[in-house]
Amino acid sequence: MSDSLARKTQPLLDESLLTFLPPFSKLESRQIRAILDQATTRRVEEGAAIFDEGAPAERFYLLLDGYVRVVRLSPTGERITALHIPPGQLLGIARALGRTDYPATAVAAAESIVLSWPTRLWDSFAAEYEGFSTETYAVVGKRLEEMSERIMELATQHVEQRVANALVRLINQSGRKVPGGIEIDFPITRQDLSEMTGTTLHTVSRLLSGWEKQGLVKSQRKRIMVCDAHALVVLSQP
Repeated sequence: MSDSLARKTQPLLDESLLTFLPPFSKLESRQIRAILDQATTRRVEEGAAIFDEGAPAERFYLLLDGYVRVVRLSPTGERITALHIPPGQLLGIARALGRTDYPATAVAAAESIVLSWPTRLWDSFAAEYEGFSTETYAVVGKRLEEMSERIMELATQHVEQRVANALVRLINQSGRKVPGGIEIDFPITRQDLSEMTGTTLHTVSRLLSGWEKQGLVKSQRKRIMVCDAHALVVLSQP
């Protein structure tokens, strides 16, 4: 289906969807309307890929709702979760990195809704729309900083510290208060945690079981709740 036909068959998107998001917050309503009129909407089921590592970067995306897990394959074929992207952020921005392909795979960590545009529009968006370029590169900088911190953790921290750090990071980024603690607001498994922290599923299971007995966390199928955030912060320290 062509982009123009896809846009004709989807509901008209309201300008308020983008008004307060950093890449678009400095724009007038008419400019946001023009951007939305060129967008395609897509609903992505949990576990489905939005784009794949190494594929030609034909589109760039904005996550409207849901959460996205950014995954890379190691030289030995192991899956490594590089970071998580919350709603309201751009992704698949290979053009901003000077690339023509996607450097990682983006997987929906929960059912998600994304907008997307052809990559050929990137340069015109950056040139015409105030704040689009600067806010985008600010996000890139933050992601690179987070990934650098993760590399340092893998190189210098014990497994217990890495897993505790991962949980603290996740509740800070996407936690929601529930009776008894703070729950990570998207499905996450012990396997996901092992891919985030460079360890085995057995080790993550052993740590979480021990922390559950101590009252620090509660975990069930695809859900993790932190009951004692302060204790995890302490565990995450050298």
